[in-house]
Amino acid sequence: MKRLSMLLSAVLLIALSGTAVAKDRKFILMASTIGPVDAGIVGALEDSFEKEKGIRVRHVGAGTGAALKIAQKCNVDLVMVHAKSLEERFVADGYGVKRIPLMYNDFVMVGPVADPAGIKGLKSAAEALRKIAAAGAPFVSRGDKSGTHVAEMELWKAAGIQPAGTWYAVFEKGSEGNVATLRFTDRQGAYTVIDRATFLALEKDIKLAVLVEGDEALLNRITLIPVNPGKCPRANLKETMVFVDWLTDPDKGQRLIATFGVERFGKPMFFPDSLPWRQRGGR
Repeated sequence: MKRLSMLLSAVLLIALSGTAVAKDRKFILMASTIGPVDAGIVGALEDSFEKEKGIRVRHVGAGTGAALKIAQKCNVDLVMVHAKSLEERFVADGYGVKRIPLMYNDFVMVGPVADPAGIKGLKSAAEALRKIAAAGAPFVSRGDKSGTHVAEMELWKAAGIQPAGTWYAVFEKGSEGNVATLRFTDRQGAYTVIDRATFLALEKDIKLAVLVEGDEALLNRITLIPVNPGKCPRANLKETMVFVDWLTDPDKGQRLIATFGVERFGKPMFFPDSLPWRQRGGR
């Protein structure tokens, strides 16, 4: 938490530097879930938007739970998050204007190539978790109330299991994000649930393999929520909505999302999910 506070302070300092900027408020502060930050897509979207619109966007990366807490303290104008239950509560409590679909990828279940729990090729994430628990095979959880952790716990709930025991390890530095969690899991030779973008980014550096994928329960939808000025009077809703409209435009942000990662991996790391994109038939 201390590290997160230092990062947030640095972002605020950069954004507020310069009296002209502070006066006309031509900048946006965003708290984003860590996965898209680590993947590089947040920076790519911000840079492209700033070049076109002349409005600066600065972000701090945090797990979804922490990002929403930052917003509840009125320190940002926008959040980019991926835990529906937490998002709905944030809006219901009046802190968020509304949930706006942006993009999605999916979670995958990764583990040792030897696969001691025998889950490879299963089509059900719940069945795979039941086999891991029955085998007592090592499993690593982020354990930080991030979107990834919330998704993992929902999968355990669907499997009818409350994970506990020496085989189930909570990564003490889980708040540092999916990259740190996946590297730790690799060192432990364990299983975990992780987003595909993180796996693709680290695939060449780790020994783990994707063992279970394609279950609809593994979809990872990422949402934008503008902070409500009614709760946070300093929230810059005007400039934020310019950014949101750009991000959800099929010819702007959604086009960038559709192509991001293709040159490097031969496939996109994320997929567009905005309402205008869907209304255009994904074109």
